[in-house]
Amino acid sequence: MPRPVLLGIVGDSAAGKTTLTRGLVRILGEQQVTHVSADHYHRYDRKQRAERGLTPLHPDCNYLDILEQHLRHLRAGDPIIKPVYRHQDGTFAAPEYVRPGQFAIVEGMLGVHSASMRDNYDVRVFLDPPRDVRRIWKVQRDCSRRGYTTDQVLQELDRRAADAEAFIRPQRRYADIVISFMPGDRGDPEHLDATVAMRPGLIHPELSLVIDGGGDGISLVARGAEALLWIPGTILADRSAAIQEAVWDRMHFASHLRTERLGEFTVGTQLARSEPLAITQLLVLYQLVTARAAVAVGAEDARTDRQPTGSDASLIDLAR
Repeated sequence: MPRPVLLGIVGDSAAGKTTLTRGLVRILGEQQVTHVSADHYHRYDRKQRAERGLTPLHPDCNYLDILEQHLRHLRAGDPIIKPVYRHQDGTFAAPEYVRPGQFAIVEGMLGVHSASMRDNYDVRVFLDPPRDVRRIWKVQRDCSRRGYTTDQVLQELDRRAADAEAFIRPQRRYADIVISFMPGDRGDPEHLDATVAMRPGLIHPELSLVIDGGGDGISLVARGAEALLWIPGTILADRSAAIQEAVWDRMHFASHLRTERLGEFTVGTQLARSEPLAITQLLVLYQLVTARAAVAVGAEDARTDRQPTGSDASLIDLAR
């Protein structure tokens, strides 16, 4: 049986990691995906962190060596005993036995901190919303779900700022895909603009033919070694569907995954939909199913920066 395909989703607190993860799990199927939060690998509970003057963003506050070991086990298809951190009260629960499915999604703040971590992933994504947007999202989440006051959340954000700059943001350079959602012209959460930076560690789908000449604000430009896709929050559903169709055409072997639920998210208890989110999710999905196809026919992985040669390179071409 082919080994699991690993996706790492990294970003600061309230950057949108869980929203992206939930959408991918919904599309791939809950029975096929193992979801692991790297933020559960804290070394100290909330009270102990306060006593030591540490934030959960600092590597010394986390069992990163155990996380590295667990990533290797997941990639090999072996089960792990995963720690469980309860964000509601800042304490630990009993650990969980986790067996990897066809896909393993590991999301958290320090998921690609070390080279030994990074080497286990087939796809690495960094979420990078503007600072003021992320602060709003964190206040909304922590006040509604974790029992904090607005002042407490803002004070904690300020306390974490130095560690975020020192330890979280540097991981951006190791991502294959960097995603930023930000307020658009309409200024509401259902119409956020998105930028998607696609880097050369992976082979990304060709989109220029379907994007060029649209005259509706969407663009794809080269910026150094990466391609930068700009998707306005006001993009029409038909235009979004045409772009998505161009991606689906490149992964005909995964047509069973086609769904109308791309781009769904919740605002409070209300279900909403975002076309930029739908396109972004599909671009990440493309890399996952392509990697899965390559591994299924015998390749070690589908990354270009690991320089496959000979029969391995042929297998990757066959999978695409």
